Amino acid sequence: MTEAQDLVGGEQPLLELDGIGKFYGNIIALQGITTEVRAGEVTCVLGDNGAGKSTFIKILAGVHKHDAGDFRLEGKPVDFNSPREALDAGIAAVYQDLAMVPLMSVWRNFFLGAEPTKGVFPVRWVDKPEAKRIAKEEMAKMGIDIRDTEQPVGTLSGGERQSVAIARAVYYGAKVLILDEPTSALGVKQSGVVLRYIVEAAKRGLGVIFITHNPAHAYPVGDRFLILNRGQSMGNFAKEEITQQELTQLMAGGAELEQLQHELEAAIAGK
Repeated sequence: MTEAQDLVGGEQPLLELDGIGKFYGNIIALQGITTEVRAGEVTCVLGDNGAGKSTFIKILAGVHKHDAGDFRLEGKPVDFNSPREALDAGIAAVYQDLAMVPLMSVWRNFFLGAEPTKGVFPVRWVDKPEAKRIAKEEMAKMGIDIRDTEQPVGTLSGGERQSVAIARAVYYGAKVLILDEPTSALGVKQSGVVLRYIVEAAKRGLGVIFITHNPAHAYPVGDRFLILNRGQSMGNFAKEEITQQELTQLMAGGAELEQLQHELEAAIAGK
């Protein structure tokens, strides 16, 4: 258990979702989704393509409104009208595209228009040394060592770019950090880098929601696991309630996984 978990483990969850549903006419995008997110912990949301992960993220981040169920932030019901409202309430989403400008420097991408300034209105200018110092310092707190914050962010590895986005969200006061498939396009080593930053964010007291289709990435860092399949919940488990193998079987649909294994064995035998 982390220090952050020791401090907050007995308190109410940051986020509580009870029976959340989203419908488009007769189409059920999500139904009956229940889970919680606690400070200092990582809640993993797993599912294959079409499972409902994107809809789930968009409800949390204020892009869509939920049509059923209860959504509570620190015990209070919320119904966001926009992503800005969700962000102001402390819910930050880091999407796969990262919202970064590859040719701009690391420190510019860290602030993206909210740089510290000097001077008196109407004559103000960007305090570049201060901006670079803050960016480097905040990333160092997350265990991120960027050699030169002047380098274009596009020259960083995929894992390093993810780390800049995570550090940026933490700096701007996120209580809940949503990470949308942060390891999906990365190799083994870079995925490991991002997973370490996820753990660091939780250690700093954030509630982290890690969206992924990979149980091997989720299980080592997760404290709670929500499995989605075609908009339905296949289960919501604390780590001590499920093994990685069980997690994988639930994601794939145990019978489907077993059938696939038999088909592969038959195909190999027939070579």
